[in-house]
Amino acid sequence: MIRRNFAWRSVAVLGAASLALGACSNDKKEPATGSSSAATSAAGDGVLKVGTLLPQTGSLAFLGPPEFAGVKLAVKDINAAGGVLGKDVVESDTDSGDTSTDIASQSVNKLLAEKADVIIGAASSSVSLSVIDKITGAGVVQISPANTSDQFTTYNDKGLYFRTAPPDQLQGRVLGDLIVADGNAKVGLLVMQDSYGTGLAKSARAAIESGGGQVVAEEVYDPKAADFSAEVGKIKAANPDAIVMIGFDETKKIVPKLVEAGLTAKTKKWYFVDGNLSNYGDEFPKGTFEGAKGTLPGAKATDEFQKQLLTVDPALKDFSYSAESYDATILTALAATAAKSDAPGEYSKQLAAVSKGGEKCTTFKDCKALLDAGKDIDYDGLSGPIEWNDAGDPAEATIGIYQYGADNKYKNVAYQAGKIG
Repeated sequence: MIRRNFAWRSVAVLGAASLALGACSNDKKEPATGSSSAATSAAGDGVLKVGTLLPQTGSLAFLGPPEFAGVKLAVKDINAAGGVLGKDVVESDTDSGDTSTDIASQSVNKLLAEKADVIIGAASSSVSLSVIDKITGAGVVQISPANTSDQFTTYNDKGLYFRTAPPDQLQGRVLGDLIVADGNAKVGLLVMQDSYGTGLAKSARAAIESGGGQVVAEEVYDPKAADFSAEVGKIKAANPDAIVMIGFDETKKIVPKLVEAGLTAKTKKWYFVDGNLSNYGDEFPKGTFEGAKGTLPGAKATDEFQKQLLTVDPALKDFSYSAESYDATILTALAATAAKSDAPGEYSKQLAAVSKGGEKCTTFKDCKALLDAGKDIDYDGLSGPIEWNDAGDPAEATIGIYQYGADNKYKNVAYQAGKIG
């Protein structure tokens, strides 16, 4: 039963200036990122080699173009400013695919054979979990621009895994607060069965319930299933006020089933997350998504940054995780500059250091000048201040809130900043 002050209390929760979160926890008794040194260490050769492991195919392929563009623009800016260790940074791109294939593993083998010093990716948390041991076990740094699963916070990664996207703890908090603030007393969850889906659902549920809402149904599904009628039927039977879809590309199969069941965006409030917040446009009848909302980690991509991204990919239509990809690459180059080495075992010790605690700078050129002058730096990126903590997570991040129009495309309506313990 929802208290009479439900609406007022919900707005107060969402309107909090800062979403301070406690220390991340995990049932696994594994050391946190950065807590142990790598058993093996890849050797440096004086040339910083950046490998990308990002989706060209699979359920997150729509995120690939902006992520690749972010890396390419960063490499362009780094080399224009003199490169690293006096030489141009070299880039090699590969496909991460998704968990239905072995593409990611094959791509990692290729990048390791090419002596990559860092692997930027993957976008999918589950894909990263399938290759993280191979990457860090080879003594190579992995930085994901889009992994949000809480599992990475305590993963035994030998101090070599980092991410520029915040863990799901923050997005779940913002999503849950948004749902409650919108006046939804009863909520139904449709959740993809993997570490990303169930982890984000757990965080969202906690925020919903702490805000006075009730999760009346939570259906966890196999994303490879041919049909989702059964799961939609159970959601309908629970009669929620709002329906949250936490998944990837299979959302395109779920939405028609919701419409057929009478659970449209006009009769129920729909909510999406970064894995399926996409500009669906003409793929669905006009107005299908109108009024639906969603959350996406990341600060606003400025007009100037978007303009620069279009110089490396003129066909770019989405900018999700482009800033996080750019920052991951810039931070790698700055750490290698600070360490005076492209050896992962050496420059990885400088990654957190260049992200916090020194003189503020916002471009590779300016930060490099400070490092060359013997100064400590604090790179504030396009995706936020970052400031990596001991777990390799950004200590502070931003979550954007978006809403769909009649054209089935989304636009930003607000941003929420939060700290991560």
